[in-house]
Amino acid sequence: MFKKILVANRGEIACRVFRTAKRMGLKTVAVYSDADARAPHVLMADEAVRLGPAPAAESYLKAELILLAAKETGADCIHPGYGFLSERESFARACAEAGIAFVGPPPNAIAAMGDKIESKKLAKQAGVNVVPGFLGEIADTDEAVRIAGEIGYPVMMKASAGGGGKGMRLAWSEQDVREGFEATKREGLASFGDDRVFIEKFIESPRHIEIQVLGDQHGNIVYLNERECSVQRRHQKVVEEAPSPFVTPKMRAAMGEQAVALARAVGYYSAGTVELIVSGADTTGESFYFLEMNTRLQVEHPVTEEITGLDLVEQMIRVAAGEPLAFAQGDVGIHGWSIENRVYAEDPYRGFLPSIGRLVRYNPPGASEAADQDPSSPRRRGSITHVADGAADVASLDPRLRGDDGEGGEHAETQAIVRVDDGVAEGGEVSMFYDPMIAKLITWAPTREAAIDAQVAALDAFEIEGPGTNIDFLSALMQHPRFREGRLTTGFIAEEYPDGFHGAPASAELLRDLAAIAAFAATAQADRGRRIEGQLGHRLQPPANWVVRIGGVDHEVHVSPDAISVDGAPLEIGIEYTPGDRLIEAELAGEARLSVRIAPTRTGFRLTTRGASHVARVLPARVAPYARHLLEKVPPDLSKFLIAPMPGLLVRLDVAVGDKVEAGQPLAVVEAMKMENILRAEKSATVKTVNAAAGDSLAVDQVILELE
Repeated sequence: MFKKILVANRGEIACRVFRTAKRMGLKTVAVYSDADARAPHVLMADEAVRLGPAPAAESYLKAELILLAAKETGADCIHPGYGFLSERESFARACAEAGIAFVGPPPNAIAAMGDKIESKKLAKQAGVNVVPGFLGEIADTDEAVRIAGEIGYPVMMKASAGGGGKGMRLAWSEQDVREGFEATKREGLASFGDDRVFIEKFIESPRHIEIQVLGDQHGNIVYLNERECSVQRRHQKVVEEAPSPFVTPKMRAAMGEQAVALARAVGYYSAGTVELIVSGADTTGESFYFLEMNTRLQVEHPVTEEITGLDLVEQMIRVAAGEPLAFAQGDVGIHGWSIENRVYAEDPYRGFLPSIGRLVRYNPPGASEAADQDPSSPRRRGSITHVADGAADVASLDPRLRGDDGEGGEHAETQAIVRVDDGVAEGGEVSMFYDPMIAKLITWAPTREAAIDAQVAALDAFEIEGPGTNIDFLSALMQHPRFREGRLTTGFIAEEYPDGFHGAPASAELLRDLAAIAAFAATAQADRGRRIEGQLGHRLQPPANWVVRIGGVDHEVHVSPDAISVDGAPLEIGIEYTPGDRLIEAELAGEARLSVRIAPTRTGFRLTTRGASHVARVLPARVAPYARHLLEKVPPDLSKFLIAPMPGLLVRLDVAVGDKVEAGQPLAVVEAMKMENILRAEKSATVKTVNAAAGDSLAVDQVILELE
């Protein structure tokens, strides 16, 4: 076994690998850029080595600097995490040449599967179903238009070396191809150093299913069931779960056997994923096609760990050390259900624009309960408590994961478990240089419904202040009837939110409860004010009767030490709140628990829970009649300006002063966090002034141009 491991990555995945490595008794080495000098993964490691400036091309992508760091610190193995160098054949070979073990697959397997064009050819030879399309190199846009027409719209354009949702464009028409082909090439070159693009048929009503495979260097390969990854936005996964509510045992076996056959055909070992696309319209479940094989660890690997009880990072390390797998295919079961939500720094209320900045407050669910424990507490940092030390022997798993019915067995009464995998800390910064993911929120429960409910509760309790986040949106997804029914496709988000996200709908009962919570908070604050004033010799009686306007409705709320009533009806609710708290916990009738994030406003509070923020105007009942007609501030009309919606680089400006433009016409392209965003005209007009040029770095809300 190895003695010291270096993780050639940052953030959440570096912390994730370090947790397992420390449990296995390995010394740990972190590498970092200037932007990450005080990041959690650096502080967590036994040693840390600076690589260079913040841009990844000058730090985390410098293979020679990482190998030098390994030699200087005496690390005998390197785990690449995901992204960066994890699927670079040249890096795996360089590790071997330097006498350092690469915790991943052999270079030839990376090469075979890293090229999407060649991988599809190999998959077809191995007997794996492949999507119809054109796998040769495409010279220019005109040729792309011709090929797309021959395949038949809709088609998908993909960067050959792409991944993680980058370098992909869906085209429904010739115009889409002409607009998107060159952008796809640029994204492929910028993100992966390869501008080749291929085109394939887009499967309508598709579901994205992937099979986790695990192999050793002795020829043993197993599949660890499937993950459903259909809930995506712009081809970037948002929600993952295991198992899939769509896949049948027969389908699972067929997919798994094809995945193993492909892995065997390319001499694969380590933990990798075969990604498949499935026609959701096929009730037989037999129409599945190979998309690609990711030879490295996937972001969504925790859900597989939660239903199998296996630590995939530990398995990768043991395989790299030459150990055989300690179990066979027949030992792998499905125990309970697990769901993962990716918490991103983005603003779902503004078209999911990237958001950067300092984490003024960061308090994941369960953090307060683990505050006095080890920093790697499973409630705080996501340690896998149900994996035994040593080899991952299925017989030694926590009893919670053993059972014969696939739903938790005799332990189906086990409560849900919340796990947070992150690599950030309060006071840290979400940088424009790296992926905007802040954390992964994972829940496990005996059933899918219970795992979803655990997600909703945990999202409510997840406190993040500073950059905008998608927490409200994730909660809305978890509550959506279609999601809960399992009727998913990769178009789910676009289909259910065609006009963007504006918050999850709130029932009249929820708004009533929030009115009571707002009145209680106002009473607590008034009582605190009375006690402070009392120190000066004054006696003030805090208001007990309030008028709370929320959701456009006025509620009369009476608060007393023993009870709360809303609109004359007593309400069964218990509230925990102290003035200054950012989170209110409420016990509702029927033992339901509600976590509400609270922030003061000029006339009340902003209450955030269950996927939406609600402004509650709270006034003492005696003055409410005189304040019902407060003027609302009308936002200014900004339609004549083209404004940078996020910090980024102005890649292209398509118009000049005096040009006439039509509504919907592309005006500029802004690159942020490795993704290109097309900015379009909101109305027909003439360009009056241009305030920026291609190559400029833009600040958020910076005016790019003005229309007449």
